[in-house]
Amino acid sequence: MSLTDRRAGDVPDDAVPPVPALPAPPAPPTLPAVRGVHPAWCVAAVTFLTIIGAAGFRSTPGVLMTPLHEEFGWPMGVIGLAVSVNLVLFGLAAPFSAALMEHLGVRRVVAVALLLVGVGSLLPVWVTQSWQLVLCWGIVVGLGTGAMSMGLVATVSGRWFVARRGLVTGILTAAGATGQLIFLPALAWLAEHHGWRTAAITTSVVAVAVVPLVVLRLHDHPSVLGRTAYGAPEDAPVARPPRPSAHPVHVALATLRDAARTRVFWLLAGSFAVCGASTNGLVGTHFIPAAHDHGMPTTTAAGLLALVGIFDVVGTIFSGWLTDRVDPRVLLAAYYTLRGASLFLLPSLFGDTMHVSMLAFVLFYGLDWVATVPPTIALCRSAYGDRAPVVFGWVFAAHQLGAAVAAVGAGLVRDQLGTYDLAWYVAGALCLVAAALCVAITTVRLSDASPRRTDSGAEAAPTAQ
Repeated sequence: MSLTDRRAGDVPDDAVPPVPALPAPPAPPTLPAVRGVHPAWCVAAVTFLTIIGAAGFRSTPGVLMTPLHEEFGWPMGVIGLAVSVNLVLFGLAAPFSAALMEHLGVRRVVAVALLLVGVGSLLPVWVTQSWQLVLCWGIVVGLGTGAMSMGLVATVSGRWFVARRGLVTGILTAAGATGQLIFLPALAWLAEHHGWRTAAITTSVVAVAVVPLVVLRLHDHPSVLGRTAYGAPEDAPVARPPRPSAHPVHVALATLRDAARTRVFWLLAGSFAVCGASTNGLVGTHFIPAAHDHGMPTTTAAGLLALVGIFDVVGTIFSGWLTDRVDPRVLLAAYYTLRGASLFLLPSLFGDTMHVSMLAFVLFYGLDWVATVPPTIALCRSAYGDRAPVVFGWVFAAHQLGAAVAAVGAGLVRDQLGTYDLAWYVAGALCLVAAALCVAITTVRLSDASPRRTDSGAEAAPTAQ
C-alpha cells in the first residue's frame, strides 16, 4: 500500500488536526521569464547553480583536513568528527527542509540556507579549538547544506516537471559533482599557495553570491507564474494545491511514521545509507589524505577527485535518462555491485604518482558516484506519491548517517592502523549488501513505458509493499 493510500485509509482522521490554511505571502518582484522557454527550465537552471554554490563546502573537508592536521596537530579522527556532524545534520535537515518548503516556499528556505553556508564557512578562519570547527563545519554548515540537499532536487523536479522528470533529477543531482569539479582544484591550489584560510573565505563568498539569483528567479510553484508544470496535460489545473495546514515539523515526523510502516522504505533507506558511506563519507572525505599517505601530492589527489566529478556529471545525467526507461531496482543493483568491486581494487591502486590504473578507477567510480539518486527518487515517488519529497528526505537522512559513520570510522581506522585499507574493503562489502537490498524491493514494475506514467518510471497509482 502506498503511503498516500495509507493516509487515506489507515491513519485516523484526528492524526493531523485541521487548521485553516494560511494565505500565501506575496511574492517579491521577479525578473521576466525568458521568452520561448518554459519557466520550469529557468527554475531548474537556478537550482543547478544553487547546488553548485553549496557544493563549495562539500569540497572543503577533503582539501583542508591535512592542513588543519599539520597546523593544529588535531588527529584525523577529530577532524573527521566535524565532517561527521556535518553529514548527519546534512541528512537530518533534509526532510524538515522539504516540509518547510511546502510551508514557507522554496525561495525563502534556500536563501537562508545559503547564508548559513556562507557564515559557517567563514568562521573557521578564526578557530583555535577543535570544538569550534565542529560548531562551524558540523552544525552551522550542516543545517545550511541540508536545506539544499536532495530534498530540494525532489521538490523542484516534482513541482515543475511531468515530462523529463528523471532526466532533470539527474541533471540537478549532477550539480553537486559539477561544483566539486569547479572547486576542488581551485581550493587545493589556494590552500597550497595562499593558506587554507583563503580557501575557506572563497567558499563563503561563493555561497553568498548565489543568494540574489535565488531571490529573483527561484519561483516556488508554476502557479506563481500562471503556468502548469512542464509536460503536464492540457487540462491540468493551474492553481497550486493547498499548502499543508500542519506545522512543518509535524508533517515531517508524521510522514516518517507512515513511511516506516512500509517495507520499501527500510530497503531504500538501508541501501542509501551504504551509498553515503561509500561516497561522501569515505571517498569524498578520505581519498585525498589516503593518496597523500602514499606520497601523492595533495593537488594531484584533488585533481583526481575533481575528475570523479567530471564523470559523475555524465553518469548521473545518463542515469536519469535510464530511470525514465528502465526498472530503477535493476539500475540500483547494478550500480552498487560495480561500486563494491571498484572499492575492493582501490587499495592496490594508490601510489606516489598518477598512473593509468588509478585513472581507470576514477573514470569508473565517477560514473557511479551519485547515479543512485535518480532511481531512488523514482522509487520514492512511485511508492509515496505527493509526499515523496519528504519521504526521500528521510531516505537521504539515512544516506548521510551512513556517510557520517564512514567519515569517523575511516579516520579511526587510519589513526589505529596507519592505513585506510580496511575501510575500503568494508565499504566494498557493504555495497554488495546494498545491491541485495535493492533486489529485495517489491513494488509495481516501473519499466513500463505506457502513457499512464506520470513521472520517472512510476505508474499513476502504484503500490509499495
